[in-house]
Amino acid sequence: MQRLRSWSSDVVQLDLSPLPPPPSSSSSSNNTPITGAGFSIDEEESTEARIRRLISENPVIVFSRSSCCMCHVMKKLLATIGVHPTVIELDEHEIASLPAPPARDGLSSRNPAPAVFIGGTCVGGLESLVALHLSGHLVPKLVEVGALWV
Repeated sequence: MQRLRSWSSDVVQLDLSPLPPPPSSSSSSNNTPITGAGFSIDEEESTEARIRRLISENPVIVFSRSSCCMCHVMKKLLATIGVHPTVIELDEHEIASLPAPPARDGLSSRNPAPAVFIGGTCVGGLESLVALHLSGHLVPKLVEVGALWV
């Protein structure tokens, strides 16, 4: 598995960009999905389609950058609550494929990562996640999607 690298016990880096075509064209087609660590990758699936599929398959998923301190804080906040989200570390060219976070008060986010999705819905970045937590709505939302048992 060259396209799936485990960084620690809770982070998997998944390269979402399409694979280059095989060097030799053989008579048999190579449409076999790549699987590992609970992920399935169809080589012909676009980056946007992979991201949408990952969002729909995971109750809590964080799209992150490895060197982003806000991403680290977001993951630690969720872990402190007792949730261990699926974390996808994205490269710069993959971040553009993320669905846009919801606009708040007419402002749009310039930086789409970190982005957390709970139950298939984009919560937004760190500020939105903290606001949800401080308002008391985060834990019930996590319980509703089955990511937390209380």
